[in-house]
Amino acid sequence: MTLFSSSGGAAQAAELAVRLQRGVFNRALAEGDLAAIGPLLARDVVLVTGTDSAVLAGRKVQLAAWKREFSAARRTIYVRTPDTIAVSGVEPIALEQGEWQGIEAASGAVEAQGRYCAKWRQVDGQWVIIAEIFVTMA
Repeated sequence: MTLFSSSGGAAQAAELAVRLQRGVFNRALAEGDLAAIGPLLARDVVLVTGTDSAVLAGRKVQLAAWKREFSAARRTIYVRTPDTIAVSGVEPIALEQGEWQGIEAASGAVEAQGRYCAKWRQVDGQWVIIAEIFVTMA
């Protein structure tokens, strides 16, 4: 297990890696690419939705939800924009916090937006999402 100091090169490298993974996730959502999303999610990942607080537990459940979302007649593209990423000094984990938007694909109109946080863990050298929670603010 690699330990990260709360400052310095290892923490900066971990933060950059998480930001890059978030970029990959955002692109996959925009492109409707399930194959790209799967490797970004831990097997037991948990997502709590922003409005109704539905809990999506597990990679398979989340991928099934994204598959439905991608095939919807009126598709919404979700974008997460991190404000901060805090890397643990004692475990290979990180906390991402930021803003999210749900944008109607055809018109580009913002349908919903809010705040989120995500917990990441480095597993076999790759940063994956362990949990995400969303709060709808508008």
